[in-house]
Amino acid sequence: MEIELRFFATFREAAGGKTVEESFADGSTVGEVLRELEAEYEGMAGRLIVDGELAPQINVLKNGREVLHLDGLDTSLADGDRLSVFPPVAGGV
Repeated sequence: MEIELRFFATFREAAGGKTVEESFADGSTVGEVLRELEAEYEGMAGRLIVDGELAPQINVLKNGREVLHLDGLDTSLADGDRLSVFPPVAGGV
């Protein structure tokens, strides 16, 4: 299945672009895709999943909905889905 991946801030740099189309096994979950991304992109290694959970302060959206409000890392994906990955953001006054 084809998934559109959107990366932001430092993850965009790690992936070499904002949007990437990648193929994954049918029935893959968010967790499986994130593990593959950590293996594929050096700048994401160990930054997406920590101790079997979504890393703190990371936001992952499936088709615009936060996966933590779905089934977390067990959220299933289908052909044509869009997965957006946001790193921790700090700043302000």
